[in-house]
Amino acid sequence: MPKPPADRPLLTEAPRRRRRVVPGARAWGVRLAALSGLVAVAALAVGLSLAAGGGARGHTTSKRFAAPTHHKQTPVMPAVRITVEASGDLLIHSPVWEQALADGGGRHYNFAALFKQIKPYITGVDLPLCHVETPMTPAPPTGYPIFNTPPALARAIRQTGWKACSTAATHSLDQGETGVVDTIRALDENGIRHAGTYASATAQHTPVILTIKGIKVAFLSYTELTNGIPSPRPWSVNRAENIPQILAEARRAHDEGARVEIINIHWGDEDVQAPSPFQMHLANVLTRSPYITAVVGQHVHIPQPIRKLNGKFVVFGEGNLISNQTSACCPTASQDGLIALLTIVVDAHRARVTFVHYVPIWVQHPSFVVLPVGRGLRIDPADAAELRASYVRTVAAAGRGPHLQPIPAHLP
Repeated sequence: MPKPPADRPLLTEAPRRRRRVVPGARAWGVRLAALSGLVAVAALAVGLSLAAGGGARGHTTSKRFAAPTHHKQTPVMPAVRITVEASGDLLIHSPVWEQALADGGGRHYNFAALFKQIKPYITGVDLPLCHVETPMTPAPPTGYPIFNTPPALARAIRQTGWKACSTAATHSLDQGETGVVDTIRALDENGIRHAGTYASATAQHTPVILTIKGIKVAFLSYTELTNGIPSPRPWSVNRAENIPQILAEARRAHDEGARVEIINIHWGDEDVQAPSPFQMHLANVLTRSPYITAVVGQHVHIPQPIRKLNGKFVVFGEGNLISNQTSACCPTASQDGLIALLTIVVDAHRARVTFVHYVPIWVQHPSFVVLPVGRGLRIDPADAAELRASYVRTVAAAGRGPHLQPIPAHLP
């Protein structure tokens, strides 16, 4: 926070000599002062009469003195600070849900056990957001390439503390319209708000708005890709290439009272750290909108840069929050990810992100526990070398700056 201005030097005045006043002279002085005051008032009255049009003829007006004007002061809105969390893909490969079943004693899926180490970062903010990559239906679970995730994941989302999730992703349509509807049902049953896929046209045109500390925050979600699967219905999934739709929905949310608007985009080229031309173009367009506060994204499976465009922060890619990807199949960085923590200040004029912290995370194998690197070094010394290497990769990708720092800022 900026330092308060230094105290101004006190103005000093040289002491004056006290003049001795004779009691009689004091009395005359009081009389003279009173007489002077009466003369001044009389002169002022004459002047006002002349100005009002009396002139030399002595004409007077019925309203000699104008009524005082009372200007209405606009109440000053105190600045409100809120924190928003955004994290990477919940990419539930077969080994991930198999581990969740094992953690549930083989009787139920306990996905919450996989997120217990990051839970403090989720519950410690005002608005925690997650990204659901795969559909959830009661049918038997499947993994890559056509995913189906146990609906128990929605229960773990609630238990971990997330309040809303984006659902527009590459695999949103893997189970067709049934997958879209069942995923929405699973989230609804657990009290989780959601954006990006819809069961009706009405739902698609109703922006998700949450009230945080008295501030209305809108959360909108779109995807660039669906692996070539067409939408079962026009409203099934929001498409990122429909830029006019994004801008119009941001305006609609603003018209409905939103002061903060977070846009989630599933975009980019897989396994590529640098933002793609489409990412750069869309980010430039969105950050020019007066109705959009920040942009966050996923999809490429490795962390991407966090940058400011047009004065607004863009978290291009948070990597995987959880997956089965490692260097055995993919880039080593696919085991990395980050949890972005956006500090947003809202005042009477605007909402702006003033700082972005991010928590580098690493997915431990074969337990699939998501470890914040700083905490992981304390509780998992066996993986210390991998955790340190992961931190270096993530910070190199995301960056540092005056308003951008990892947590911890440095490793011990």
